Amino acid sequence: MTYQTIIVEKKKGYAVVKLNRPHEMNAISKTMRQELYKVFVDLESDSEVKAIVLTGGEYVFSAGMDIKEMSNLPNEEGDEFLESMMKYLKKIYSYKKPVIAAVGGIALGGGFNLVTICDLVVASESAIFCHPELKFGFNPFFYPLSQIVGITKAKEIVMLGEPIGANEALKIGLVNKVAPPEEFMKVAENMAETLAKRSVKALEELRNICSIVPRMDKMAAINIESSICALLFARDERKIQMQEVVSQEKTRKKK
Repeated sequence: MTYQTIIVEKKKGYAVVKLNRPHEMNAISKTMRQELYKVFVDLESDSEVKAIVLTGGEYVFSAGMDIKEMSNLPNEEGDEFLESMMKYLKKIYSYKKPVIAAVGGIALGGGFNLVTICDLVVASESAIFCHPELKFGFNPFFYPLSQIVGITKAKEIVMLGEPIGANEALKIGLVNKVAPPEEFMKVAENMAETLAKRSVKALEELRNICSIVPRMDKMAAINIESSICALLFARDERKIQMQEVVSQEKTRKKK
């Protein structure tokens, strides 16, 4: 797969998608918006890819939307711009496979949005998150962020636009792990390797549970989780995987 603004590297069981506009700090241009959508469509149908690591590299995740491009955008093309932006965001947010954001350096505005729609986030100690959109006269995306850090904290982040360092991001639950700059990609890829060994169907259903259940009342949530559990339990894959675990345990004890 060849792209102008993205590099894709397939590894055993997972893929690394790297934003590749280093001289523009990975600002999200029209071409990158189109390619982000396309690459996630392509990888979703690839049975060899069971998880995705999304990164911008060691020094910057993304400075957000391409301000130079946006500043010259005619008002009548605003709808097309928003549609192209929402297209890849919705695709990733509703993805069937787990997506891990590996954040090195800054993740601003649209780059921050990309982080909040991923399932898991590994941040370099150098990572900085910020929503500066109000300075440019438009609104940041609030919903995905509020689902992660809560409404009160999310309001503070989008309204004040103050930078958040990696350790604070870990403290408020914005990221899952923080690692040194030379190790954060390894941590993210180790996560992907672990997920690649899991049942594809079970992971897809678990992702659905994580998206749906928090918005339901407690009894409805328990009922839907029970129904999904019954569906997965009835699959032959469950027996095969359990038997493999039992066999491995017997071998371990013999040693």
